[in-house]
Amino acid sequence: MDKNSNHDKKIAILIDADNVSDKYIKYIIDEISNHGTPTYKRIYGDWTKPQLASWKNVLLNYSISPIQQYSYTTGKNATDAALIIDAMDILYSNNVDGFCIVSSDSDFTRLASRLREAGMYVLGMGEKKTPTPFISACEKFKYLEVLASSPSAMETTGNIKEENSNSSKSGIIKKTALVMVIENIINEISDEDGWAFLGEVGSVLNKRYPDFDTRNYGYSKLTPLVSSLKHFEIRSRKTNNPSVSLKYVRNRKQQ
Repeated sequence: MDKNSNHDKKIAILIDADNVSDKYIKYIIDEISNHGTPTYKRIYGDWTKPQLASWKNVLLNYSISPIQQYSYTTGKNATDAALIIDAMDILYSNNVDGFCIVSSDSDFTRLASRLREAGMYVLGMGEKKTPTPFISACEKFKYLEVLASSPSAMETTGNIKEENSNSSKSGIIKKTALVMVIENIINEISDEDGWAFLGEVGSVLNKRYPDFDTRNYGYSKLTPLVSSLKHFEIRSRKTNNPSVSLKYVRNRKQQ
């Protein structure tokens, strides 16, 4: 499968609330947008427990469905069982191309292996304490601390919050923050020479910010908007069809 088709994968996100902090959710969603399109977004836990209360606003903001699972007996993790059962139901529905399992728990090792046996793409995410067997069972694994502490994540999150607080229209980030977002996306998906297909940049941008629209900035298309930002180089590449060319973009080297 080529690089561009990776971003067309339909991915089910299954989160173990008992083993993941709500502070990581933005980084989780942003990272998944580099691998495919989120379809199912579910999180599992006993929502009667006060320690999960901090998830409430996060679930609303990111449209994640909470699945209630009571702890019937002490010492038994009912949340794990519910997540595993749902994963298998989703697998047999044939509606997805892959799964993202977010947990630091080794109990999902066999699930990850089983999903890969069925031909599914399996992306794992968890903290650095995650046991090696679960990491090895996934096709790819991302450490949440690394995603959250990367300079691009910290700078982008901070600037978007600042810009939004000053914006007259909530949800529309100003151009200064937009530049950072696009720069980071290019860094993540570009080839060795730093060039990224502009259409793919736009696709990832829309996945991360569903309300993004070039018309918010006075442009009908993405190419003139990106050109106006002055931070990027744009190049056309010919295709087999003489009347069709593809636009590629890379970050302009700072003098």
